[in-house]
Amino acid sequence: MIPISSKLPEVGTNIFTIMSGLAVEHGAINLGQGFPDFPMDGRLHDAVYEAMRNGHNQYAPMAGHLPLNASIAEKIFLSYGQTVDPRSEITITPGGTYAIYTAFTTILQPGDEVIVFEPCYDSYIPNIEVNGARAVRIPLTLPDFRINWDAVRASINEKTRAIIINSPHNPTGTMLRASDLETLDRITRDTRIMVVSDEVYEHMTYDGRSHESVLKYPRLFERSFVCFSFGKVYHCTGWKMGYCIAPEPLMSEFRKIHQFNAFSCNMPQQVALASLLKDRSSYLELGPFLQQKRDLFISLMKDTRFDLLPVEGSYFMCATYNRISDASDMDFAMKLTRETGVAVIPLSAFYLEKQDTKTIRFCFCKKTETLEIAARKLAQL
Repeated sequence: MIPISSKLPEVGTNIFTIMSGLAVEHGAINLGQGFPDFPMDGRLHDAVYEAMRNGHNQYAPMAGHLPLNASIAEKIFLSYGQTVDPRSEITITPGGTYAIYTAFTTILQPGDEVIVFEPCYDSYIPNIEVNGARAVRIPLTLPDFRINWDAVRASINEKTRAIIINSPHNPTGTMLRASDLETLDRITRDTRIMVVSDEVYEHMTYDGRSHESVLKYPRLFERSFVCFSFGKVYHCTGWKMGYCIAPEPLMSEFRKIHQFNAFSCNMPQQVALASLLKDRSSYLELGPFLQQKRDLFISLMKDTRFDLLPVEGSYFMCATYNRISDASDMDFAMKLTRETGVAVIPLSAFYLEKQDTKTIRFCFCKKTETLEIAARKLAQL
């Protein structure tokens, strides 16, 4: 066997694969991995079928199907007041995670540093490290998971090349405020620091809150790659379709990487999405739809001994279990899956050093029946 010098020697199978596999093995309800168990909009089925029948089955343009890019540009202007060029500032990608990886690969050189806020989506740090850079981890303040901007200022040096932000936040469900974006603007102004903004849950906001996109802040946008997901918005996570928006000079470099990796994305799906995206209700009604599911889950969980943490956005809810067990969150999650029949994700999986705060994460974008059955099982603890 020829040896390989691993670029990610500390990385194994990710927690989502582990817990979803365990859920299947034990027939558990999967409230762990973030995907719906209800169908996507039937209009997408029909539109994809129609696109294939009409011959849209060959390579899409490298940057994306132009009508789709144009629909995105219109959506961005209506949502955030930012004008973006569909030809030069938008690239369709095979998922939001790919967009984030490509952004990092575009800007990072060996020895660079990237500020990351923990807990964080598990791809961030491996994306940084595989590019020869180092993640500078700053913990979000407990119990409300806010950014300590003084810690950010203290961490910046001549090696700092980027800061990655995520709002609405996975895994905690918190959201950045306008004051956070304004502070980030002040901190990065007149520096070489880039911003990677993960906004895949942009329309999943609750209780009248508005998503503070980097696209609302012109100076920030000048140094940013903003990453989105169709899969999250249209309940089709298996499609792995997303997009990245960046100013033309940055996007030009992004596309140099993209064209020698995926090159282009599924053409029939792009044609379908271009048509549905023109219906603003398809994404503007997403927040109220999921807020009903959040509120239902909160109501159902009142009969359990879990203590739920506030959720402002995303489709995730964290909970502590101190009144049930003193086990580590990983052990508790495994036992919950095997013995109670409900799969969850331990929050320690979102920390590089597996910090255990005795907290787990639920995904509530499920059918009412799924949530009701899961809550009954959890109430037995």
